[in-house]
Amino acid sequence: MIEGIGKLERAALLVCPAALAVALVGVGLGQTAIAKNAAVAGFLALALGIGAVSTLRTFRFTAWVTAAVAAALAYPTLFQPFGVGTPSDKLLLLVLIQAVMFGMGTQITLADFAGVARQPWPVAVGLICQFTIMPLVGYTLAVAFRLPPEIGAGMVLIGSCSSGLSSNVMAYIARANLALSITMTAVATLLAPLLTPMWMNLLAAEMLEGSAVPMSFLGLMAAIIKIVIVPTGAALIHDYLRFASTPGRLALYAVAAVGAVVVAAANLGGWAWAMADAGEDAAMWGELALFLLGGVTFGVLYHHTAIRVAAVDRAMPAVAMAGIVYVTGMTSAAGRDALMVVGLALCLAAALHNLIGYVLGYWLSRLCGLDRASCRTVAFEVGLQNGGMATGLASAMGKLGTLGLPAAFFIAWMNVSGSLLANFWRRRPVDRRPEEEVAPPTHDDTK
Repeated sequence: MIEGIGKLERAALLVCPAALAVALVGVGLGQTAIAKNAAVAGFLALALGIGAVSTLRTFRFTAWVTAAVAAALAYPTLFQPFGVGTPSDKLLLLVLIQAVMFGMGTQITLADFAGVARQPWPVAVGLICQFTIMPLVGYTLAVAFRLPPEIGAGMVLIGSCSSGLSSNVMAYIARANLALSITMTAVATLLAPLLTPMWMNLLAAEMLEGSAVPMSFLGLMAAIIKIVIVPTGAALIHDYLRFASTPGRLALYAVAAVGAVVVAAANLGGWAWAMADAGEDAAMWGELALFLLGGVTFGVLYHHTAIRVAAVDRAMPAVAMAGIVYVTGMTSAAGRDALMVVGLALCLAAALHNLIGYVLGYWLSRLCGLDRASCRTVAFEVGLQNGGMATGLASAMGKLGTLGLPAAFFIAWMNVSGSLLANFWRRRPVDRRPEEEVAPPTHDDTK
């Protein structure tokens, strides 16, 4: 089986340059259809074959993201099964992003939050750097590159999100302070419902003035809780139940049972009846409560499934990766027209955003007295953002094709730059303290 996969990878790697060469010839001859088909085939072959080269295996996820973007630009309907902007399309995107967040959440444990007590100063420095550098740099680059207002606001949005688990993978590869990385990711996820809306209202509201984009602080907070906190919390419930006391376990079962009844009633028409005379704010908080109850129910059901079928837990990182690839394709398809106008400028701005995050994250940490291993960790936590969160928020605001575009570029580029930087630092190790030695992440870079 493994030998067969290896042969397929090597064959795909041979097809890639030939297909891309045909694409270039097609462009030169003005044969758009040939060029389009050959380009998509070339990028798909690259994604399939890159694993055949050991030194390039860390770029497999990026290759798949690139292939998804190419396919979305050539065949946008593949990533718009229900029509862009339709309720069904938005529901599909929400489910996919929640699946991504849940898959990533299974790689975090409740014990990770205890790292704050062990390393309070590095965690504080890292979080301050993360939630100041990236939003401000995103705003500055949007203005400097004169990006259209909604795309510029998307730069602020990706900069205002928390870090993702890809930073943990890069910290592990780089042999940096992995314990700090995991703790920062966990705490940043909890802070996002407050800090992301704050920066969006401070920096992006001016850009979006006069547009139809909703910028309610509470609305954004509720969206982040639904998109990130609920699925991540469901994954943490699974972790909690592994070691829970009997009273704690019974309490969760009771909440899960209530959640199952309420969600079932809502889907059978009870929700429309309950919200018939409710105002907009009451409906928003009622929906949030419904999501929270559903999250508890799902976490309990997943736990009992996972302890019986171990392969379910092992598959979740792959599910998260596949979800992000398709979500990136959906974003690129929705923003195809805007992408044709600002593609190069946005690409440069996103690359600079990522690079400046690394540089300022590292050197500001050094100025604050952190050791070099911890500074490397902060650099990854600052420079690598949660693209899934940004995409979900852009969709919630009804502007996936504009607000979400910077996240699509960022997802692809940050995995290239992060892998390069991690391997560069890996070859230049620094001493680490014993408490920094923790188990490696069990997933590839998923964000």
